[in-house]
Amino acid sequence: MSSPSSKLLMLRRLTRTLKPSPPLPPPPPSSTIRKSLLRSSTHLLEASYGAHSPPSLSLPSRSLCSRPLNLDGDEGPAPINYSSLLQEEEFHKLADSTIHDLLEKLEEYGDSIDIDGFDIDYGNQVLTLKLGTLGTYVVNKQTPNRQIWMSSPVSGPSRFDWDRDAQAWIYRRTKLNLVDTLESELEQLCGQPISLS
Repeated sequence: MSSPSSKLLMLRRLTRTLKPSPPLPPPPPSSTIRKSLLRSSTHLLEASYGAHSPPSLSLPSRSLCSRPLNLDGDEGPAPINYSSLLQEEEFHKLADSTIHDLLEKLEEYGDSIDIDGFDIDYGNQVLTLKLGTLGTYVVNKQTPNRQIWMSSPVSGPSRFDWDRDAQAWIYRRTKLNLVDTLESELEQLCGQPISLS
């Protein structure tokens, strides 16, 4: 059995062996690493090409916009005149009246044409007109924006604002009228004119 003094001596030797090594220096900043890599890459290129100049390594420049922005032109939606926005009560009155008129006239139109799958439905403030294989129209109110939105199988999505001067729902981007757009598209799709006004 070993003496207590020899145990103590072994313990001291063990602690010296297990002493933590000094901390490593912090890594160099990433910019230093990049510069170092760039220098070594340049040396490799020079060694590879000798006296000859290396090929151009410039990257093509990219532009985020292929043409200048034209904020004064006719492209894009017209600016909103916030003073002309409808009060909520007036919006509901005008939008409901428009959608209910469309519903009645579209039902009459459906009786006069022969389209397989023709169906019209109004529920939860959404008017849906199904034209079978020709596609589906969806017309609904967007109260926060004071707009009527329409999804069309011909022209895609549109957002119509009330125009006090024209007394009509107008899509600001194209200046088209909701009723005129529907009349034109339905005649194109169904082959028979319709009057929605």
